[in-house]
This record gives sequence, C-alpha cells and structure tokens, in this order.
Amino acid sequence: MKLLKDNGLTIVLVLLSIATIGGMMLTGWTVYNHELAEHGAAQIGLSAYATSGHFLSSLFENWESEFLQMSAYVMLTAFLFQRGSAESKDPDGPSVVDEDPSAKADDIDAPWPVRAGGWARSVYSYSLGIALASLFVLTLVLHLRYSAEAENAQAMIHGQPTTSMWDHTRSAQFWFESLQNWQSEFLSTAVIVVLSIFLRFKGSPESKPVAAPHIQTGD
Repeated sequence: MKLLKDNGLTIVLVLLSIATIGGMMLTGWTVYNHELAEHGAAQIGLSAYATSGHFLSSLFENWESEFLQMSAYVMLTAFLFQRGSAESKDPDGPSVVDEDPSAKADDIDAPWPVRAGGWARSVYSYSLGIALASLFVLTLVLHLRYSAEAENAQAMIHGQPTTSMWDHTRSAQFWFESLQNWQSEFLSTAVIVVLSIFLRFKGSPESKPVAAPHIQTGD
C-alpha cells in the first residue's frame, strides 16, 4: 500500500498511457486495413501494424510534441514570468529554485553531483531541461523516419516513386504533422498559465490555495 501511495500518480499515468496506446494501435490497425482493402492491397496483422510507419509515425509525432512542450516549459519558466500564475515564479522576489547549489555542497542529503561540484554539478543543474530536450530530438528523428516510411508505403500503393528520409525533411507533409501538434502544445500551456491565475483545484500542487488572491504568484 505504501508503494501505491508513494507512486500512485506515476502508476496511474503509465497505465493510462499503455491503455491509450493499445486503443490507438487497434483503431489505427482497423483504419489502415480498410485503406489497404480500398486499394486492393493485402491486409496486415496486428503485429505487423505495430511496427509499421502508419502507427509509429503517429505515435512518435505525438510524443515529439509533448517533449517539446515540457522542455520549452521547463526552460522558459526559468527566466520568464506571469504575475499571479501558479505556474510562474514570483517576478518580484527570490525563489528557492534559484539558490546556488554550491551552498549545499557539504549537505550529506544533497544529490551526489551537487556534492561533487565542477562539471557534474553544472550538468545536473540543467539536467531536467537537457533530458527533455534530448527526448524531443530523439522522437523528432523517429517521427521523421517513420513518417517517411508511411509516405513511401502510400506511394507504393498508388504506384508512385518513393523518396528518401532526407527528402522527407523538406516535405510539407512532415512539417504539417509536426506543426499541427506543436501549436496545440504551446496553446494549452499558455491556457493553464493564464487560467491558474483565476481558477483553483483544491488539493492540486498545480493550483494556488483556493483562498489565495489572484495577484499571488505560485512558486
């Protein structure tokens, strides 16, 4: 029970991710086989679909936009402010997240990179942004690869010539797939930043206390 209490948020989110990926795979498989049947092509099994460009392109396209949103959010909130938002540091005062980690070098409870100092501390100081940005780049490349594969599969069905992954980077299709997700991520982030000024959700760390004044900035 302690394991569930301490890790319940992660467990539920992982289970929801697995369930929705499974649903996406099953529905996508149905859509893709229907499309193949319309063009007189042989249908494929679920395992083959799971490794196809049609499925993996869509999967990594969405992951790419999420990691872009999170990495941009982590980095932008380090130096940009929105007065009154629960998602922003106070623009008028110091924040605990801005404290110099070298002051904790002798703290035995501090993470080892903080105690080690030097390059380890410097990298660790920005490790969250580095990790999220790296995941964005990785999923962007995977989206590109499987988007090109999906595009070539469509070209073969229609008897058209295929293109390389490099050529696909210059295609309107690839950038349409990416930008249609990127814009929604930036918009949704802006919405929660602004709404958290005026609205509350009791018990959530993403919300200010219910009785807090609108002008109070979260930190």
